[in-house]
Amino acid sequence: MPMRPPRICGCGRKVAAGVLCACQILRKAEAARRRPTASDRGYGTAWQKARSGFLASHPNCAMCGKPATVVDHINPHRGDKALFWDKSNWQPLCTHHHNSTKQAQER
Repeated sequence: MPMRPPRICGCGRKVAAGVLCACQILRKAEAARRRPTASDRGYGTAWQKARSGFLASHPNCAMCGKPATVVDHINPHRGDKALFWDKSNWQPLCTHHHNSTKQAQER
């Protein structure tokens, strides 16, 4: 089985393939520390109730038809409360499509 060669990190260090450099670990930890909690971003009890109701009435993923587990905002709300609660901006997705396909589209 062939092994991938090491890579050079943006900081200049040589890093084994598939491993995070120390600078990347620190950067990710700092970003996570600064990020508001889910509740602070609007995903509290009211959201959990609305999400459960939406998934009960829309049980299948909009992309593949498998059971949906995530309510996705079609257009990212970026903190806009009106867009956050606009049900016409919601779509049911399975975890796979929410974490891969949809994230790639938003990038």
